[in-house]
Amino acid sequence: MLEGVMTAIAVFCVAGAVVSLCRRRREYRHLERMLENFRSDRGIKENENDETWEGKLSSQLSRILETAEYKEQESVKEKEKMAALLSDLSHQLKTPLANVVMYTELLLQGDLTTEEERGFLVQTQSQAQKMQWLIGALVRSSRLESGMLTFSSESQGLKETLAMSVSGVYAQAAQKQMEVVLKEFSDCYVWHNRKWTVEALGNVLENAIKYSPKSSIVKIEVRPMELYTRVDVTDQGMGIAKEDYPKVFQRFWRSGQVREMEGNGLGLYLSQLILQKERGYITVESELGRGSRFSLFFLNGERKV
Repeated sequence: MLEGVMTAIAVFCVAGAVVSLCRRRREYRHLERMLENFRSDRGIKENENDETWEGKLSSQLSRILETAEYKEQESVKEKEKMAALLSDLSHQLKTPLANVVMYTELLLQGDLTTEEERGFLVQTQSQAQKMQWLIGALVRSSRLESGMLTFSSESQGLKETLAMSVSGVYAQAAQKQMEVVLKEFSDCYVWHNRKWTVEALGNVLENAIKYSPKSSIVKIEVRPMELYTRVDVTDQGMGIAKEDYPKVFQRFWRSGQVREMEGNGLGLYLSQLILQKERGYITVESELGRGSRFSLFFLNGERKV
């Protein structure tokens, strides 16, 4: 009797071991398939309701694979951005660099009067300054866009900021016998960084002057609102077609009407980035042949005591 019981127990143990071994083999084969899919990027099916060790392992591997794919996609995007940036920079530098080479060659040939030499030197300096501004603006905009460059904003008076912006374009306006008129207003406090906002406003004013006829007027008007304060810059220039509104603030975009004029299409793009960092924004309204109005919106702040 005892011998029969022992035999039954032994048979049961052997059967259990065989079943366990078969089960483990199935688990190992399943694990091998998951790892093979993971290595070959074929994907792993995730089952959040499966509480077995296989299900948990599958979920973990699936998340690891998703993270790796996301990082790879981000890396590709960054490389594409860098390639586009270098291509744009190369294109924008081509003309001023060619001019510098040409003026330098003319100077090296000699047989020039003092006045001619001075003229070529002035032109060379002008082209070099354009390249310097272009590279600086491109670096600043790229660093702002990527978050590598940050700045703080504070609630401060807008009147001084506008005065500095107008002062910065005075010489450019005087060359075209133009007036930049700032309509009188009561100082208001808005959130902004004075240094960066002067650059943003300066870019808008420079464009207004550049693309407006001689002896015309550029008007600046401040309009307080409930949440924002709006600064309107209105010119009497050639205007912008409505279908081009979405492109105005794109990097390096220039209207077909001004392609033959000097410019690089970076100023408004940089202005938009700066306003966004200050929790504001910029818009445009225009009419062909009659001028444009750029509106800069600044988040209202509180007067400091």
